[in-house]
Amino acid sequence: MTAVSANDPEDIRAFHRLSKEITTSGRLEAHDIDRLAAIGVAHVINLALADHPEALADEAERCAAAGIGYTHIPVPFDAPGEDHLAAFDAAMEAAGGPVHVHCIMNWRVSAFFYRRHIAQGMAEREARALMERHWVPETNSNPHAPAWAAFIAHPRS
Repeated sequence: MTAVSANDPEDIRAFHRLSKEITTSGRLEAHDIDRLAAIGVAHVINLALADHPEALADEAERCAAAGIGYTHIPVPFDAPGEDHLAAFDAAMEAAGGPVHVHCIMNWRVSAFFYRRHIAQGMAEREARALMERHWVPETNSNPHAPAWAAFIAHPRS
């Protein structure tokens, strides 16, 4: 189930509200941080690499200035791992309030939430539909998509 808020900044790349407490997107721009604060986001989790050409260079500082907590979990697009997923799960548990999770295209994020949703008991079909709003790793033409197809196929230990 996807909730919708009239104030959501839906023009942020691949913005998606998963629930009252969780929003996701692709890359953020400088002006997006204040917009996230305005909708009540208390913590941002960034799964993108800091050296990506579209990464917001001073994101941690901008979040701090807006009163938003920040966690950076750099997930290499060619090598998502169980250690990244464990760090993501820990960050989600520690966030303690409305959280926004992003990467560059919402591909990393949607795959991580697919795994999290399955682990939390969501029906696979529903979890997959949420991920497929952004991409389908098994059929995507990106050369690193097979790593993500394997990642989402990996069962939780």
